[in-house]
Amino acid sequence: MATGKGASHNRHRPQPVRFVLLLVSAIAIGLLLVFLSFPFLFSANSKEKNEKYLYWGSRIDCPGKCCDQCAGLAHQESSLRCALEEALVLNRIFVMPSRMCLSTIHNTKGILHASNGTSTDERWEENSCAMDSLYDIQLISQTVRVILDNSDAWFQVLSEGKRLGKNGIMHVKGVSRAELKENRYYSNALLINRTASPLAWFADCKDRKNRRSVRLPYSLLPTMASKRLRDAADKIKELLGDYDAIHVRRGDRLKTRTDKSGVKRSQFPHLDRDTQPQFIQKRIAKWVPPGRTLFIASNERKPGFFAPLSSRYKLAYSSNYSYILDPLIENNYQLFMVERLIFQGARTFIKTFKEDEGDLFLTDDPKKTSNNWQIPVYTEEK
Repeated sequence: MATGKGASHNRHRPQPVRFVLLLVSAIAIGLLLVFLSFPFLFSANSKEKNEKYLYWGSRIDCPGKCCDQCAGLAHQESSLRCALEEALVLNRIFVMPSRMCLSTIHNTKGILHASNGTSTDERWEENSCAMDSLYDIQLISQTVRVILDNSDAWFQVLSEGKRLGKNGIMHVKGVSRAELKENRYYSNALLINRTASPLAWFADCKDRKNRRSVRLPYSLLPTMASKRLRDAADKIKELLGDYDAIHVRRGDRLKTRTDKSGVKRSQFPHLDRDTQPQFIQKRIAKWVPPGRTLFIASNERKPGFFAPLSSRYKLAYSSNYSYILDPLIENNYQLFMVERLIFQGARTFIKTFKEDEGDLFLTDDPKKTSNNWQIPVYTEEK
């Protein structure tokens, strides 16, 4: 019996040894994993330290003449795209304004305050909207990395910039992109505070009239609408089915002035005529067959203005889908962003003015304004 107990005792003795071996193996594997992950952690930290930023100001097209008032959405997008393009060229994160100004000319939805008892800054704040209510910031960052100027990340950048001293925040004015990129005096700075043009941001884009030289396409921002706006547009497009679309710009473009002889003149002498329903129908007949669903977006305020087109087409407007749009649309900028997404889903899309080669358009008047005020033409030219 004594011999049996001793044998049993000897069989259980190696267990502590196994435990020690397992513990040593676990520690070794843990150390190996830490060692293998160290280059990744080092690379991530190095990347974070190498991130640099570009700041153009807290308001689009400001400083300058547009500080107290602002242009329409497309105009501001041209300026914003110019700033984004520079950030792309300089390989910097763009600090995007957290709000966009709403032009009283182009916005009739919502309440625009004009109280004399408020300051300019207060009025601007009231007549603006959150940038992320218009655009999907994460989606933009897939092309050009951006942060908003009301984010924690931005305040951390400012704090770090102050700590770094001369290599922290660099204030520049009148310096070319090439100089900002190649000169280490500027390129090493954590943050470049860029003083934009006193006229408009887009004026800082070189060769902006030559679209081939533009790195970012004009279609970039219209496709970067916030998810809520994209979802609304998708719902409407699904309801429309197979459709065509036209954008009819009237309103502000029909402005006239009277010369010394009492004759009214316009910068777009044919626009009023060319955007009348009877002329639209004749113009688009070769592009849109009868019976098609035609989605119309316009700043024309007269009710029923386009009704004569219903004799040939099934007309649709954004107002037909108010049950989708009213819960989320707070201003006309958001509405136009939804309408632009609807344009993209059309089989045939017709613009008011020609902008690019291959465009279909309603009027031969050039889109760019000039000081050549002419007598409006209302008769059909032969």
